[in-house]
Amino acid sequence: MKTNKASFGKAEKMLLNSLVLAALAAPGVAMAADTPASPHTITANIGFTTDYIFRGISQTSTNPALQGGIDYIRSSGLYAGIWGSNVSWVADSGAVATGSVTMELDTYFGFRNSFAEDFTYDIGFIRYNYLGSYTAAGGFAKADTDEIYGAIGYKWITAKYSYGLGQFLTVPGASGTSYFEINASVPVADTGITFGAHIGKQKYKGATAAAFANTPTYTDYKLSASKDFGGYVVGLAYTDTNASPFYTYPAFGGDWGKGTAALSVTRSF
Repeated sequence: MKTNKASFGKAEKMLLNSLVLAALAAPGVAMAADTPASPHTITANIGFTTDYIFRGISQTSTNPALQGGIDYIRSSGLYAGIWGSNVSWVADSGAVATGSVTMELDTYFGFRNSFAEDFTYDIGFIRYNYLGSYTAAGGFAKADTDEIYGAIGYKWITAKYSYGLGQFLTVPGASGTSYFEINASVPVADTGITFGAHIGKQKYKGATAAAFANTPTYTDYKLSASKDFGGYVVGLAYTDTNASPFYTYPAFGGDWGKGTAALSVTRSF
């Protein structure tokens, strides 16, 4: 009987210790459960590219660019952000009479989310701001441009439509100018490598755009590959267009819509 009592006492003590430990741990678990994750996320990014190419056209006269931005995302799908890069195309195209424009600063906001498991959507507004004190040359407008956009995606492919609300990248009276694009982004599992493909059509509207000797409307294409090296994403992209001589400025650096490759490095944090 002594042995049985001793055994029962030991077991009772072990049970008591377990209950005490559980009681001490419980408040911590409850506190963790009662502390919801923040619905707000803020991220930043900085990058370098050998040529800033936007919709197939060089924005830096085929020269390098330093870029970066900040994004706010709410768990509901609401987002907003700013993004900037050095540019030279506004002045180099002859659209500036006096002054200079050396920086693009974009501001945007929108809402994106998913549905039916594999589908996504994104609607928003973006303003392309070109900073500088300058006067537009005759026949040109200021470069600042407003667009609204909508996109729908399925797994690794996305279609997006952007619609200009007024003057468009120095072209006055170009409301209704649009850009339709299809993008594919295919990550390779466990490698950090992503392959991409893109086709887009920039279509200008308005009497001013129609009056140009060479149409500014064109189609662009891109193939790309990128790899994540411990948070640093290194990318290589080749772009080409069927752009007319409208985008050729021999006196200011050559053909900005020709086929070209660009190397980039981006870090997000």
